[in-house]
Amino acid sequence: MNRVYDLAIIGGGAAGLMAAAWISEKYRDSESRPSVVLLEKMPRCGRKINITGKGRCNLTNTRMWDEFSPHVHPNSQFFKNAFYNFSSHDTMDFFKSIGLELSVERGQRVYPKSMRAMDVTDALVNHIRRCAVVETVTGFEVKEISRDDLFCIKSEQETILSKKVLLTTGGLSYPSTGSSGDGYAFAKALGHSIVHCRPSLTALIPSGYREKDGTLLPFGKSLQGLQLKNVSLSLEVNSNVVQEEFGDVDFTDGGIEGSLGFRLSRKAVEALDNGQKVALLLDLKPALSEDQITQRIKREASSGNNTVKYLLSKLLPRQLVTPFLMMNRQLLSMHNAEAARLLPALLKSLRFDIVSYVGFERCVVTNGGVSLKEVSQKTMESKLAPGLFFAGEVLDLDGDTGGYNLQIAFSTAVLAVSGIMSAAQ
Repeated sequence: MNRVYDLAIIGGGAAGLMAAAWISEKYRDSESRPSVVLLEKMPRCGRKINITGKGRCNLTNTRMWDEFSPHVHPNSQFFKNAFYNFSSHDTMDFFKSIGLELSVERGQRVYPKSMRAMDVTDALVNHIRRCAVVETVTGFEVKEISRDDLFCIKSEQETILSKKVLLTTGGLSYPSTGSSGDGYAFAKALGHSIVHCRPSLTALIPSGYREKDGTLLPFGKSLQGLQLKNVSLSLEVNSNVVQEEFGDVDFTDGGIEGSLGFRLSRKAVEALDNGQKVALLLDLKPALSEDQITQRIKREASSGNNTVKYLLSKLLPRQLVTPFLMMNRQLLSMHNAEAARLLPALLKSLRFDIVSYVGFERCVVTNGGVSLKEVSQKTMESKLAPGLFFAGEVLDLDGDTGGYNLQIAFSTAVLAVSGIMSAAQ
């Protein structure tokens, strides 16, 4: 690798693979191909893709821009050009064109028909290999990127030169897949500022749920494995409700997860880091008013059994009865009728005081990254270092759970390489 490349793509995750696959598609039949190398430090590309969506890979969401954009943070307008240039429907068409069958599931989420995340990675890697346009080098850990007339990309063993660089190194989430945040150091060395990084789409840990070392306490053990569907969850910061979501909640060995826990985690983590008081309020019966629940309780109590445990067994999943009483011990010392009067309000607003969160070791995505103020939203090119481009999680751009983050990676990658290649012609 002693020659000068037209483009070096640093990082073989979702954005890097899409960039390489897109270039491969555009130049597969061309006689004047650019010289492009994809550098990945792990033995194989796409390791994080392979664990996405619990191993099924929710690769995009079919929503159009007006419904898609509220799920992009912190500045969806920055992403607008990239999305219109390569939308979720373009993503679906592209994957179908390279032989991957797709399935649209609940919530307009798109998966490979096989429900195997590895098939998404294989489709991209095999397409790149078939087209033979982009050279892929694995096990190449970049240690430093500098620039004179050309970009100088150094590993411990060798150095390569490139006219342009596309940084697709990912963020800090799931470091076991190779996401160690090294892209932030490269960007900073080339003049960029980094917005403070935090875990996002991560488990929120209630008080009394687990020890600092991760060992579950009795309260956590009683809830672990419980899945609640069609409930409402609100985020309270300093006694003010700042966000409310409807959907599913999972209780895991990490804490409160599922689509609702993840959606609320971005603001919750920021608030906790800022020393604010954080709580989650769970509405177990969002379709019913307190009056309707009261009538339901009266009907159940008319059977002759009006104990709190019996009434809760008729209103809640069995696994939730014990932890519900652990959170509301006062009910067990009350007269049955008095306790029954309190149940409707408690069922509509079961409170979990949040004391911490699971870190980068298993969060889905990074909140923070290369400042968007220093990157062109029209091309993804650096405003500070001409010839340097960014795509994917390395940017201060992240989305909710539901296919949004992979679409951000795909769209920004295609916009970046489109600009790079058109400028080279």
